[in-house]
Amino acid sequence: MTLLNSLIRDDSSTVEVEGLIPGTEYTFNITRIAENGNRSTATSLSVFTEPSPPVQIAVYQVSSDSLSLRWDPPAGEVESYVVTCCTEGEIVQETTTDTNNLTLSGLSPGESYSLQVSAQLRNGRKSEPAVTSANEELFSIQTQTNLESLLEDLGLEQHYKEKLSLCTILQIEEKTIADNTAKCNSDLPWYFLKKLMMVNVTARNVKCPSASESNFGDPLLDLDNLIKSRTSADTLNPLDIITALFLCSDGFVQQEMALKMSMCQFSVPLLLPDCDTKQCTLMLWALRDIVKKHRPQSLSESKGFIEDRVVVSELPMISFVRLGECSLSKSEILNKLLSNSQQYHDTFVHSNMECGDSPRRISSGLTEISWYLPCGNKNMDIFSEPVAVANLRGDIASFETQFSFLCQTSAAVFVFFDSLNSDYELLMNQQHKAEIFLVGNHQSNCFSMDGLKEVANKLSLTNNNILLKTKNMNDADFIKNLRRTVSNVAENSKMKMGIEQMADIAHELGIWVDEDCQECQTAKNNADAITAEIQDILKYKDAQLPLQGQIWKELSRLEKEEFRLRKVGSENIEKYKSDLQVEKEKLRKKQNSHDMSNAMSCFIQAISSPGTERFYFLKWLRMNLDNLSREKLSDLREQYKRKNQHSENKEEIKEIDRQLSNSSLGTEHFFREMGQIYEASLSLPEDNPSGQQLQHLPKLCAGLLLDGFPLELVDGDASNIPLRWVSDVLSQLNDLVSPKNKILVVTVLGVQSTGKSTLLNTMFGVQFAVSSGRCTRGAFMLLIRVNDDVKNILKCDYMMIIDTDGLKSPELAQLDNSYEHDNELATLVVGLSDITIINIAMENSTEMKDILQIVVHAFLRMTEVGKKPKCQFVHQNVSDVSAHDKNLRDRKLLLQQLNEMTQAAAKMEKKEENKSFTDVMEYSPDTGNWYVPGLWNGNPPMAPVNAGYSEAVYELKKNIIKTLGSCESSANNIMEFTEWVKSLWNAVKHENFIFSFRNSLVADAYMRLCTEFNKWEWEFKKEMYNWVSAAETRISNFGTVARKSEKSNMSDFLTSLKSEACVVLSKWETKILENLAKYFKQTEGHVYLVEAYREDFANSAKSLRREMEKSVINQLTTAADFREGMTKLDRIKEKHTKQLEERVHGLIEECRKKQVRMTDKELDEEFDQMWNKTLNELSPFEQKATDVIAKVFHYLRTNLSQRGSQVCDLLSQKSLQECGLEPFTYTVEGFFKQCKHKLTKLLHIKDHVAALQNIADHIITDCTQIMTEKMERKNNYHDTYIEEILHTIDERLQNSQNVKTGIKFEVYLKQHICGYAARQFQKMHEDFLHDNDPYRCLNQNKEKFRAGFKDVFHERDQCQKKAEEFTQRCLRPAVEDFVNRSLGPDIIGEMLTSEQFNTRMFLQYSILLDLLSKHDFKNYLSYICSYEEYVKKWIFDQIVDRFSNHSKTFEFEDRHVLSSINSINNAINKAKTEKSGNLKTFVEHFCQELGDKLVISQDALGAFLILNNADQEQFAHWLSECVKDMAQTLRKQFKETTIQMKLKALHVNPQNELFTRVIGCGRQCPFCKAPCEAGGKEHAEHWTSLHRPEGLGKYRSHSSKKLVTGICSSRVISDRYFHCYATKYASYPYKRYKDIFPDWKIPPDASLQASDYWKYIMATFNREFAKKYNAEPADVPETWKNLTCKQAEASLKESFNIK
Repeated sequence: MTLLNSLIRDDSSTVEVEGLIPGTEYTFNITRIAENGNRSTATSLSVFTEPSPPVQIAVYQVSSDSLSLRWDPPAGEVESYVVTCCTEGEIVQETTTDTNNLTLSGLSPGESYSLQVSAQLRNGRKSEPAVTSANEELFSIQTQTNLESLLEDLGLEQHYKEKLSLCTILQIEEKTIADNTAKCNSDLPWYFLKKLMMVNVTARNVKCPSASESNFGDPLLDLDNLIKSRTSADTLNPLDIITALFLCSDGFVQQEMALKMSMCQFSVPLLLPDCDTKQCTLMLWALRDIVKKHRPQSLSESKGFIEDRVVVSELPMISFVRLGECSLSKSEILNKLLSNSQQYHDTFVHSNMECGDSPRRISSGLTEISWYLPCGNKNMDIFSEPVAVANLRGDIASFETQFSFLCQTSAAVFVFFDSLNSDYELLMNQQHKAEIFLVGNHQSNCFSMDGLKEVANKLSLTNNNILLKTKNMNDADFIKNLRRTVSNVAENSKMKMGIEQMADIAHELGIWVDEDCQECQTAKNNADAITAEIQDILKYKDAQLPLQGQIWKELSRLEKEEFRLRKVGSENIEKYKSDLQVEKEKLRKKQNSHDMSNAMSCFIQAISSPGTERFYFLKWLRMNLDNLSREKLSDLREQYKRKNQHSENKEEIKEIDRQLSNSSLGTEHFFREMGQIYEASLSLPEDNPSGQQLQHLPKLCAGLLLDGFPLELVDGDASNIPLRWVSDVLSQLNDLVSPKNKILVVTVLGVQSTGKSTLLNTMFGVQFAVSSGRCTRGAFMLLIRVNDDVKNILKCDYMMIIDTDGLKSPELAQLDNSYEHDNELATLVVGLSDITIINIAMENSTEMKDILQIVVHAFLRMTEVGKKPKCQFVHQNVSDVSAHDKNLRDRKLLLQQLNEMTQAAAKMEKKEENKSFTDVMEYSPDTGNWYVPGLWNGNPPMAPVNAGYSEAVYELKKNIIKTLGSCESSANNIMEFTEWVKSLWNAVKHENFIFSFRNSLVADAYMRLCTEFNKWEWEFKKEMYNWVSAAETRISNFGTVARKSEKSNMSDFLTSLKSEACVVLSKWETKILENLAKYFKQTEGHVYLVEAYREDFANSAKSLRREMEKSVINQLTTAADFREGMTKLDRIKEKHTKQLEERVHGLIEECRKKQVRMTDKELDEEFDQMWNKTLNELSPFEQKATDVIAKVFHYLRTNLSQRGSQVCDLLSQKSLQECGLEPFTYTVEGFFKQCKHKLTKLLHIKDHVAALQNIADHIITDCTQIMTEKMERKNNYHDTYIEEILHTIDERLQNSQNVKTGIKFEVYLKQHICGYAARQFQKMHEDFLHDNDPYRCLNQNKEKFRAGFKDVFHERDQCQKKAEEFTQRCLRPAVEDFVNRSLGPDIIGEMLTSEQFNTRMFLQYSILLDLLSKHDFKNYLSYICSYEEYVKKWIFDQIVDRFSNHSKTFEFEDRHVLSSINSINNAINKAKTEKSGNLKTFVEHFCQELGDKLVISQDALGAFLILNNADQEQFAHWLSECVKDMAQTLRKQFKETTIQMKLKALHVNPQNELFTRVIGCGRQCPFCKAPCEAGGKEHAEHWTSLHRPEGLGKYRSHSSKKLVTGICSSRVISDRYFHCYATKYASYPYKRYKDIFPDWKIPPDASLQASDYWKYIMATFNREFAKKYNAEPADVPETWKNLTCKQAEASLKESFNIK
C-alpha cells in the first residue's frame, strides 16, 4: 500500500492516525530511530478499519408474501451485505447478498417486519446495522394483506375506501365499446363488469392471455416447452374478482351486480368475507332487488305463477360445505344437481372452469346462494318446489362463523369430506337447526370407514344422512342419489326462512348486515312511512296524489282542444279559446286548493336528504311500491280469470280491467305529482310564499337525473307532457353540467312487451322497469355520462336514453284515440332522438304493419321539419347464424312495405313528393337491420340469458355509437334538447303536425342563415356601388382632359365597361354561392335544420346578380348617354370660349397700342362693345327639345304589348297628356256592379274595388317618390327612368296577386302614372336644356372674361386668385360630389351593424316593440293601413336618430375628404414633375391624375383657363395652400349640415336601400296583411312570425258591424270558412287555404300566448279602431282584457324567438 504519511514521535506513546477510509485494510511499519540517526528493522502490522453501515435503505415493493429493498453502498471495500428480517423480536430470515438490493419472499401477509442491513468485510467483520435516522436502528415495514395485494393487482385499491358507483360503471367509455382483450390484471374487473352489465353469461371467463397462449402455433418441435403449461397461480380466480368488486362497490352497484348475476343464473354472494378484518357481511340489500317467478306443481293446472323478491320468499335452504380436503368438486356437483340433462349451466365456479383452479386469495369464506325454481312441468322440473342452495367456499374448520350461520338458517347442511379426523367436533358443536348430511368419496385414499362410523354414531345419523360415491357409482348415479335426498328435504322440511329473517341470526353471530348502515335504515323508515298508509291503491292515489288524477287529465284534454278546436262549433274561435283558458285557470286553482298531502311532504323531504340517503330512499320506495302493485295485480288477475269464465259479467270485467290499468303505483307517480304541484304553483302570484317554497323542486329532480335516475318525460296516463316542469328540470340540469352539456339521444320504439326496455337495459346496463305489471307507460329519459376517451368520437358529454310506452298497447287499444296516442309518442321520440331503435317481433305481421305505419309517419314528419333521422331495425327472436343472409328476401319485403307506408303517410301529410322510405331518411336494408336471438337460453325460470342475445346487442351498441360518431351535425346541448321537446310536443298537439311545427332552433338556424346571407348580399352590393361609382367617374371624364382613353368612342368604352361589370358580377355571384355551400358544410349551428331553404337562398343569390346586372347596365348606359349629350355641348362651349378669348386678346393689344392710360370705366366700355359684337357674330346653335311624352307612350305600349288586343283599344281611348291630371279613382262598369259596390261601401265591407284602390294608391306613392328623386338630380331625361317606373308597377302588381287586378285596372293605372311622369320628365328635360344653353353659359362667364381682361391688361399676378378660383369652382364641387357618392354605402353599412337590420324578422320585432313602447294609436293605424310608408318613415327616423350627433357621419366624411385631399396633393406633385410648357398643360396633367376619382366640371375648368397667365410654379404653391383651406372649410361645412340635408344629396339613398333590403318580397298575409319575413327574394313560401286579429285590417261582421277578433293562425286549424275575390266570394274552408294561396304558410301559433301582442293592442285600442273604421267595437274576450304590456312584450319575444 502506498505510504500516505509518516509521523515521528520522541516518546513511546501511542499514535493516533486520522483520515482513514472505513472498511479498508491498512499496513503500519514501525521503525526506531537512534540518536545517531540509525534505524532499526521495521515491524509491520496490518489492520482493517471499522466498516460503515449501508445508507439510504428503502423498501420499494411490498406484496402479501414478499418485499424488496435497496440501499446505497457505504464508503470502503465491502465483501457482502447481511440482511436480517425479524418479527416480534425473532429472526425470520437472515440472508447474505453481494448486491445492494434484495427481495425477501415467503413472508406472512399483513405482518410487520423489522429489517437490518449490515456491511460485511472479507475477514467476516460486520458493520453496525443500517439505521434510517439518528434515533432509529431498525427499519420496520408491513407486508400487504392478501386483500391489499389482490386489489393492487386488480387496480381497485382506491375503490376499497371510495366505492364504485353506478355512474362510474355505466358511463360510456372506450373499454365498453372496444373488443380488446384484457392485457393485464387491472383490466379484468372492468371487462367482467362490462360483460355483466350486458348480462353476458361469459362474464366470469376473463383472464389475461398467458405466454403459452401467445406462442400458440409454434411450428417447431419442443416437447419440453409443450409440457410446461401455465400454473394455476399465474391467473386470478373469478371468485376473487367477484369478491373484490363487491368489496369495492357501493350498495347500489352491489345490488345491480347481484341482479345481473342472477339473470345469468350465476350464484350470488350471501355472506361476503373480508379476509383482512376476518369479518363477513350478510348481503341482504344486495339481493333485495332480485325478483323471481316460478310455478310450483300446485299451480301447474291453473297456469298461475308466484312472483316475489327472493329475500322475502320463505324457502328451504340447502347448504353445501366442505370439511378438510375433499377430492369431490363440490361446486361442480352442485351445478349438475341444479341442471337437467338438456340444460347444463355452471351456476357455481368450479375447478374445471376457466381459471377455476387458480388458488383463491380472498374469496375463501365466501358463501354463495342460488335458487332452483320449478316451471310446473313434471318432465322438466328437477325439484317440484322452489329451493335455495348455499355453497360455502373453503374449509368449515377455518370459517366456523359462516358454518354456524348456515346450520341455523338451512333446512339441511351437506358436508363434503374425504377423511373425518378431529375436526369432526365442529359438527357436534353447532346449534343444529339443520339436518346434517355427510357426503364422502369412498374412492379417496384418505377415506376411513371407521372414522365415518364413529362420527355417524355420535351425530345419530342414519343411512339416509350419508351419501357415498363408491367405485361402482358414476357421476350420474351419484347426482341422482343426491338429487333424491335434496328433493326429499325440500319437500318435507318445515325449516323455511327468507333471507330477510336471516338478519337476526347474523346479528347474533356477529355477522354484519349490509342494510344496517344509518342511511339505509333512515331511508327505509321514510319509505315505509309512505307505503304503510297504502291499503287501496286507487283510493290512495286519489287522496295522496290528487293533482295528477282527473284534474291533470282534464287539463291535458283542454290543452289539446286549444290546439285542435274540435268542439268549437259555431262559437267565436277566440272567445272559445279564451273560455278554455279560463277553464284551465280554474283547474289550476283547484289544484292549488289542495294542501300538499302527507305522502308528498314525506317524499319531497326524503329526496331532499343529502348523499346516498335519498338514493336508498328511492330504491326502498320503488321496491315497496312494486311489492304492493304485484300483490294487487295478482289478486286482480285472479278475479279477472274467474269473472271471464262467466261472460255475462261484462260490466264487472270492465271494472276489473280498469283497475288493472290503474293499479300501477311507482315512484314515477310521486314525481308526476311533484311536477303538477310545481306547475300549479306557477299560476300563483309571484310574491305568493307557497309558490316560492316550491321553486327548488326542478333542481332537486335535475340532480337525480344527473345521478342516473330516470325522469318521466311523457305521462302515459294523461298522454301529455308537463312542459313547464320538464323544461325547468332540464334547465336546472343544464346549469349543473354547463359547459359540458352536449347530449346525444337514443330511443326505442316497438310493440308493447317485445323487450324494448330489456334491450336498453342490456345495451347500457341501466334499469328501466321490466317486471310483470310494470310495463313502461309514456316515456322515460335517463342520462348516461360519456367518458373523456369517447367524447372525441361522439362529440357529446352525455347520452340520453329514452324508453317508451309500447305501441299498440292493449290498455290503450280500447280507447278511440289509441292510434293518435301512438302517433304522438312516435313523433315525439323520433324527433328528439339522434338514432331510433325500431324493435320488431316478427310473430305478428299485422302488428308489424301497424307499427311501421306509425314509425314511417314519424320519420316523414321529421324530414319535413328539417331533422335527419337515423334508425336501426332490430328483429328479435331470430337466432339462426345464417339469419342475415336468409332474411335478404324479408329485408326486401320490409323495404317494400316501408315504401308503401311512406307513400300512404305522405298522402296523409300532403307531402306526396316523398315516394320511397329512402327519400325520408338514410336507410340501407343491409346495414339498417339487426337480428337478435331470444333472450333466454332455455326455459325460464332456470334459463340464463342467452349469450348470443348479449353479443348481438353489444354489436348493435357498437354500431349505434359508430353511427352517432359519424353524424355530420353536432350534438344538441341540453337547452336545445329542451327546445325540441317543447316545439315537437306543441306541434304534436295539433292534428296536422307538419303544418303546425314551429321550433326556435330552426328559427335560430334560419335567422343565422339570413344574417349571413344578408352580410354576403351587402358585401356584393357595396362592391358594386363602389365599382359603378368609379365607372361613372370614368364615363363622366371620358373625352376630357381628365380621361385619355384607349377607346376612341363612347360606344366601345361602354362595351368594355359592361364586360368588366359582368366579370365582377360573376365573381361575386360565385363567391356568394361558395359561401352558401361552405355554410352548409359546417357542423355547428344546426345548419341541417334549414337545408330545405338552401335552394331558396341559392336562387336569391342568382336573382340578386340578375337585378344588380340590370341596374349596373342601366346606370352605365344612362351615364354614357348623358356624357355623349354633354360632349356636343362642351365642344360648342369650347369653340365659343376660344373665339371670345381671341377677341379679348385682340382688344388688349388694341388698348395697349393707344398708349394712353385707360380707366376701368373705359376698359369696361371697350369690353362690353367687343362682347356684344362677338356674340352677334357667333354661329347660331339652338337645341331642340325631345318629345318625352311620345317616348313615354312608346315604352308604355311596349310594356303592355304582350297583354292582348284589348290593350290597344284601352290606350286609344285617352291620350297620355290627359292622364294623371286628376287623382286616380278606380270605378267599376255596369249598373249591377256599381250598385253592388255602393252597397258594400254603405255597409263598410272591404270589397274588391276598395282593395284595388288601396293597391293603386300605394303604387302611385312609390312611383311618385322615384320621379321626385330623379328630378332632384337635375339631370337630363333618360328612357331608363320610365322603364324603372313601369318595372316598379309590374313588381307591385305581381306582389298583389291575392287581389285580382285585371287588364283594365292595369292599363288605367299605368296610363295615370305615365301621364303624370311624362309631364314631369318633359319639364325636367326642358329645364336641363335651358340650364346648359351655350349662350347662357357664355353670359354666365362674362364677368370672368372681364376680370381676366383687366388683369392681363394691367399685367397683375393671377396665381393666388386663379388657385382660389380653381379650388372653389373645380375641386370643391368634385370633392363634395365624391363624398356624396361614397357616404351612402357608409351609412347603410353602419346601419346594418345594428341588430334590428340584420334580418326581416328582427326588423319586424324592432318596429312592433317600438310601437308598443310609444303606445300611440295613430302609429298603429299608420303601421296597419300604410305599412310600407310607415316602415320607410321608421327607417328614416332610425337613420336620423343614429347619425344626429354628427360624429359618425363626420368620421366617414372626413375619411373621404382626406382621401380626396391626398389624391389632389399627389396629383399636384406628379404634375410638377412633368415638363409642361404652360399652366394649361400643368392643369391637364393634374386632371389626368384625378380622372379615376374626381369628376371636374368642364364648364368650370373652361372658365378657369380663360385668359390665365399665371406662373405654373407659383400657381402650384398657391393651389396647395388653397386645398388645405378647402379641407378645413369642407369639414366645417359637413359639421354644420344636418343629417336630413346630407341624405338629400346622397347618390345612394340609405333609406331606400334599407327598405328594399328588409321589405323583401313585399307580400302580405292574404287574411290579416301581416308582412312576409322569409329571407332572400326567391323563397318558395311566404310566412310571418306574428299574425293579428282580422278586425285590425277593417274586417267586421256582416250583421253586427262589429270588428272581428278572429286570427288567421287560429282559423286555419278550425272548421271555419272564408271567402274573397280569389274564391270568387264562395265559402272555402280555412283548413284548405293552401288550395287558394299555395305560396303562403300560415302555421298555428307556437303557443296560446304567441299572439298576445295583437290581442293586447286590439283590447287596448278597440274603440279607437272601431271609430276610425266606422264600425262597432269588437267583442273582445275577457282574457284579452286582462293582458298587460309586459305580457304583450313577452309574446313578441316568443313569436320572434328573441332570447
